Order: sequence, then structure tokens, then C-alpha cells
Amino acid sequence: MLNKLKKLDWGILIILVFFMVISIIVIHSATANFPLYAGNDMKQLKFYILGFVIAIAATLFDYRIVLKSWHVLYGIGITMLVLVYFFGATINGARGWFKLGSFSIQPAEIAKIILIIGIAYLMGRRQGDRLTFSHDLLPIAAFAFVPFMLVMIQPDLGNAIIYLVIVLGMLWIGNVKYSHVITGLAIVVAGLILFVSLFNIFNQEIYDYLDDKGMKHWHGRINTFINPEQASSDDRHQSENAQIAIGSGGLSGDGYLQGDMKNGGFIPYPYSDSIFVVIGEEFGFQGSAILLLLYFLLIYRMIIIAFKCYDLRASFIVIGIVSMYVFQVFQNIGMMIGLMPITGITLPFISYGGTSLLLNMMCIGLVFSIKAHQEIYELAD
Repeated sequence: MLNKLKKLDWGILIILVFFMVISIIVIHSATANFPLYAGNDMKQLKFYILGFVIAIAATLFDYRIVLKSWHVLYGIGITMLVLVYFFGATINGARGWFKLGSFSIQPAEIAKIILIIGIAYLMGRRQGDRLTFSHDLLPIAAFAFVPFMLVMIQPDLGNAIIYLVIVLGMLWIGNVKYSHVITGLAIVVAGLILFVSLFNIFNQEIYDYLDDKGMKHWHGRINTFINPEQASSDDRHQSENAQIAIGSGGLSGDGYLQGDMKNGGFIPYPYSDSIFVVIGEEFGFQGSAILLLLYFLLIYRMIIIAFKCYDLRASFIVIGIVSMYVFQVFQNIGMMIGLMPITGITLPFISYGGTSLLLNMMCIGLVFSIKAHQEIYELAD
């Protein structure tokens, strides 16, 4: 046990401590003038303490046992996604949460790590050989398609997109044929062009349908990104105010607890999805750059661990987690500065949220386990 704990990546642990401090002070600022959310900063601290316990415990657990149980985990994940659709609570237009008193569990978040583990196992069967279309790519696509569709119908577009990014990120290093890559990119580009064209052609019909379903905010988010000049002021509200707030922070920011946009309530969910706005407004470019540097160092340390793995499946797991983090950071910050459409994707380790934070800490624990068990590696089917 002590030998495994000695192999902890202390660089990553220190980065996580910095994330914890940043998250708590920014959540405190974001909720300072909103009594309804008072205490979220202390709740986040409790989630972090539990998260560190989970990460350390996962270090002691052999990741290969998890790999062997991929089919059981997949069954549990799919079952949870089905049950939440019928019996889950609806938040922000999506039926995706199990409410347990004051605590909420989001199965779509849990399914991310299950997806990574399952794809790593499927890709690892080739032991580094080129992935074939019929024996590898099709089974992986089918494996990912089921949770993707179950999350889409909630509807939770943000997490569904993350599933696609995880698959693409893992396949990218999985020795895929260039012809398959080119074909896949062509399909993606064609699909995006078709989507934008159909969205513009049937714009009003799509709005009417989503309005009937109580989900017109999705139309507003997409329309604001595709047709910003045609979007209503209500639809542009979050995006425009977020950019104004971040821009007002300038180089060094307006100062802690001094964010006018956040204090005036002009930015929705400043403690969660829009937490980067608080950082940009109160700590400016300097504070934002420090946060991005911490993310870079975290990703760098994880990639180093992936490179040093003897077990290819372990490398695939780490890269899947890296892909998830990179996209979430890019999407969350991008949507706040107008580069990406508004979605419900949170900023990893910073945004308030128990399920999201504990999942991220569990992923870090899995990375620690991979690092700790490499010297006793034995290839197992």
C-alpha cells in the first residue's frame, strides 16, 4: 500500500489543491449576493475533501480489475440512463438527474468514465495493430451510440458532444487508418453543413417544436451562434453579457467580490456553467491565464503518464480522460467569449457541482492507479 502511495503524482495533487482554492473563493464570490445559493462554497469544499479520499482510494485499486469489468459497468451505466429518463428530475429543461434529498446524481456524468474504460478495452484487444473497420470501429461506434442517444433524448447536448469527443480523441491515438480518418472527417463536415442548412431552412418550425416541448432555450443557443445578427436580445443575453463582463476585467480585473455583471445578476449560473465569467471579470487576463496554465500543467502531467505506460489500454484510458478535460475547458471558456455555442458544460474542477467534481476526482484516481501499477504490469485479456 505504501509503495503505491509513494507513486502518486504529487505535481497533479498540488494542481488539484490550487483548483480547490480557486473554486471555493470564486464560488463564494459568485453566490455572495444570492441568499438562495449561500453555502455552495462550503458544499464544494466538502465535495473536494470526499473527492481527494476517492482519488487516493482509487490509487490503491488495480485499474485492470476495472478494465475486466467493463461490460458490467456498461450495463450499469445504460440502466441508469434509461431509468433517469423515466424517473429523473428535470433541471434546465433536461430530465437527467436523480434527486437524493439535497444531493443530485447525474448519470450522464458517470457514463463518461464508463465509456472511456469500455473503449480502452475494445481498442486494447488489437495490442497496437491498426484498427479495422468491421472488427474495431463498428463495435466501438455501436458501444458509444447507445449512451449518446440516451443522453440526447434527455436532452443533454453538452454531455452528448463530450461522448463524441472522447471517442474521437481515443481513436486518434489508436492507430486508425488514414482513409478512415479522412472519411470520418468528411462525414462530420458534411453533417455540420447539413445541420446548419436544415436549421436555417426550418428555423421557425424547429422553434415551434422546441417551444411546445418547453425547450426553446436550445433554439436560442444554437440560433445565437449560427445567426447572431438574427437572434433576439433575450437569446443573446448570456453570450453578450459574458463577453462584456470578461472584457471589463481588463488585465488585472475589477477585484475580488467586485464584479458588477455577476453582482447585478446579468450572468446566469455564475457559480456553475458561467464561473469563468467571474474569474475574467474579477481577476482579469492575469487570473484567467493562471487558470489556463494550471490546466495545461495538469494535461501535460497526464500525457507524460500515458507515454510511460506499458499497457496500451492504460494509455488509452488516460488519453480518453485528457480528451474529456481538454474539450470541456475549451467549450466552457469558448462559449463565454463567443467562440462556441452556449451549452451546459461546466468548467472542470472549478464549477460548482457534486457529481461532476467527484467524477473528475475519480478519473484522477484512475490515472494515479495506472501510474502506481505499471511496474507490476502483466498483460491480461
